[in-house]
Amino acid sequence: MAALTLREAARRRVLRSLALLTLVLLALSAWGFSRIEAEFGDLTSGESKVIASIILNLVMFGLSLIAALGTAFLAGPTLAGETESGIALAMLARPVHRFAVLLGKWLGLAVFGSGFVAIAGLAQLLIVYATVGYWPPDPVTGLLFLAAQAITLLTLGLLLSTAISPMASGITAVGLFGATWIAGVVGMVGHALGNASVARVGTVSRVLLPTDGLWHGAMYALQDATVPAQLGPRFDAPPFLSQTGLTTLYVVWAALWVAVVLGLAAVVFQRRDL
Repeated sequence: MAALTLREAARRRVLRSLALLTLVLLALSAWGFSRIEAEFGDLTSGESKVIASIILNLVMFGLSLIAALGTAFLAGPTLAGETESGIALAMLARPVHRFAVLLGKWLGLAVFGSGFVAIAGLAQLLIVYATVGYWPPDPVTGLLFLAAQAITLLTLGLLLSTAISPMASGITAVGLFGATWIAGVVGMVGHALGNASVARVGTVSRVLLPTDGLWHGAMYALQDATVPAQLGPRFDAPPFLSQTGLTTLYVVWAALWVAVVLGLAAVVFQRRDL
């Protein structure tokens, strides 16, 4: 089922659009980083690392957004589309458990999202290294967190696709992804201003939907370790830098969140009248 899901995803037009967007983003980032070296060659090593970290995280956010769009709009047709068209009814008439179908589709989409992040992310890191000579301190962890972010969103998309239409599930998942990111930025502003109530907005949003929390973990892994010392008291200001890495407890919570939502999707799909 996972292999069939991968084949189906490869045939969808949305994959071509995602590939084109990725190539455009990589090309623009290559040009942008080359201009940094050409226009600001007199920067100190510390200033160069700060700028490289910020722009790298900005580009990586673009890649994570492309991965989010892809996984969300692929997850919707995977269940809701097949249910509406009657394909699911024909398939489930065979002795196949509904949870096995759901898990297989989830695995296939998880491999797709993780593979996209690994290939596009590695390409971006190589572009940055070739243009400005910057290599992040922990690229593997950063890419793992970005892959986990995509898996988290596709799990939410699968849950939504068991109850609503394919288009609605994709739009809702991407909307929640964006809302959580905005809430995270609001929380960072609140933290910078010393407003505990506003800062709590970001904390609560990262618990309800771990995508933004995983994104902050990826940013911390990709930014240079000397950035906090370089910025000093201004460290709270940039929206594409992270103060601290993720705790083990939060990583466990994110994994538990995915398991719970996937289980809930299985329950809803099991009870749905096809």
